[in-house]
Amino acid sequence: MKTRIERDSMGEIAVPEQALYGAQTQRAINNFPISGQPLPPAFIHAVAAIKAGCAHANAELGRLGQDKADAIVQAARSVMAGEHDDAFPVDVFQTGSGTSTNMNVNEVLARLASRHLGQPVHPNDDVNMGQSSNDVIPSAIHVSAALACSRELLPALYQLEQTLLGKGEQLRHKVKTGRTHLMDAMPLRLDQELGGWATQVQYGRDRLQGMQSRLQQLALGGTAIGTGINADPRQAGLACDYLNRHTGLDFCPADDYFYALSCQDTAVELSGQLRTLAVALMKIANDLRWMNSGPLTGLAEIQLPALQPGSSIMPGKVNPVVPEAVAMVAAQVIGLDAANTVAGQSGNFQLNVMLPLVASNLLTMITLLANSAPLLAKAIDGFTLNEAHLNENLARNPILVTALNPVIGYAKAADIAKKAYAECRPILEVALEETELSEEELRELLDPAALTRGSQQS
Repeated sequence: MKTRIERDSMGEIAVPEQALYGAQTQRAINNFPISGQPLPPAFIHAVAAIKAGCAHANAELGRLGQDKADAIVQAARSVMAGEHDDAFPVDVFQTGSGTSTNMNVNEVLARLASRHLGQPVHPNDDVNMGQSSNDVIPSAIHVSAALACSRELLPALYQLEQTLLGKGEQLRHKVKTGRTHLMDAMPLRLDQELGGWATQVQYGRDRLQGMQSRLQQLALGGTAIGTGINADPRQAGLACDYLNRHTGLDFCPADDYFYALSCQDTAVELSGQLRTLAVALMKIANDLRWMNSGPLTGLAEIQLPALQPGSSIMPGKVNPVVPEAVAMVAAQVIGLDAANTVAGQSGNFQLNVMLPLVASNLLTMITLLANSAPLLAKAIDGFTLNEAHLNENLARNPILVTALNPVIGYAKAADIAKKAYAECRPILEVALEETELSEEELRELLDPAALTRGSQQS
């Protein structure tokens, strides 16, 4: 590979001849050959957006020449458009402040801007003016996560919620056996069951939306430790104005820079909300797997869409592949949240030192959940009901006898339930033999559809 010689404060180093990055990036590549996994493009794009906002602000404040500022902004926009994603190879597992990635972006933008302008643009003095890795990287965590939530995850969750409500409305008159402890329980309607899932998803959306004001507060302007050294106090506000015009969100400088640099509590909060959402999706996915189990010896209440052969050896077998995939996504998200929890407490005095890990994990969690929700929605929208089997199970469900408790008492009802179960007979037949109630009275008391309404009529 042909190389060129680049220089930084530590001396000379060989860099690939065509690389857009410079010496500090190459040192990081050499120092951290750990995972081969760079930070997600969405994070790099957020750093570039912050650099564009700062260049714009510093030009407006008269600290940076307009020509240099324009060149930096143009370079940043090309990075934000994904034109140079391969120019950011620094491993996630690097210096805990993310300095290597900050300098990677600084060097690439400086080189692109220099080409455009025809004169040198310095990565530290110009691109990084009034900034530090210590305020840029935490800000980029918030910017990238806020954008991913608003553009990807929240719309995907809304689609899933609406699909659940629509499917529930479609099946609102269908009654099935409820289950507690995986055992037969009182009946419920399908719209009640799916409505419970929809509320889980809705509350997941609500929790994410409820923390957006904290997520959109940026560490930008705090520079090295929170004192704002070398930054014009107006720079962060102007940079946020620029970000808001180009994203449609409402970013602002943090209320307390020492908080914003020294801890990652907001990121941990977001991680926790994503974990809660993952738990909800895993519950829904597993319920679907149980309902679909069979087709002969399981619950066999529904039939999920058949998407692919389920076995390399058993012909005709079809598996609930989408719920299984979603369950694995949920497990991964829960694991990444555990890593974020450890990372969040690694704020030693004035700086958290696991920032790249938090950045990567949050965006991975958001992407996995955002991509899974529509697949789960499609599976739910496409499942069919095994109505005859549902009705058969309802008729034989001994727990229906619960409705007779107020009339004949718990003990007598228990005896009837046990006999019906032991003899595999419908509860109505046994109750007709064991009580003085008429068939008409029993049919009214034991009507599964009526029992789904409890004490309220609907």
